[in-house]
Amino acid sequence: MHQFQPYPMEVLEFNPFKKIGQDWGVIVTERDGKTNGMTASWGSVGCLWNMNIATIFIRDSRFTKEMLDATETFSVNFFEEGKMKAAMGYLGKVSGRYEDKLASARLTVNHQCETAFLDESNFVLICRKLSATRLTEESFLDPSIKENFYKDGDMHTMYIGEIMEVLAR
Repeated sequence: MHQFQPYPMEVLEFNPFKKIGQDWGVIVTERDGKTNGMTASWGSVGCLWNMNIATIFIRDSRFTKEMLDATETFSVNFFEEGKMKAAMGYLGKVSGRYEDKLASARLTVNHQCETAFLDESNFVLICRKLSATRLTEESFLDPSIKENFYKDGDMHTMYIGEIMEVLAR
């Protein structure tokens, strides 16, 4: 296992457009001893309700959503730039409902604040769920959103989590 240290949020240098949108992250959650992760390229970080928060989006059909709905915490894991793209691609294509896809991708689970995260990551947001809001067709002000992203009706739920701790190695 790698040594992770708490990283002070007030000195965090983080470009969310690159880190989330281009490099991707992995959302990890754990329930009843089963850990699951999924690749994410949509999300944000910021401040809300006087807290530092991370926002993630998970489709209705994803096993990770089922697990996250039954737990209180999750982690968002980031890797060294250019590393782990094959593993992240695998996590984005295979369902953890039928296999231990983290093990199949040769990723190791670690824990902090009773929250699972990936030991191979180099930067982790440990989050506590604050809100879950299902996106609906009626909420879209731009009609092209449904046409471009939800033709099949597989909507997203937006989760807002308080960032309890940032870890780095």
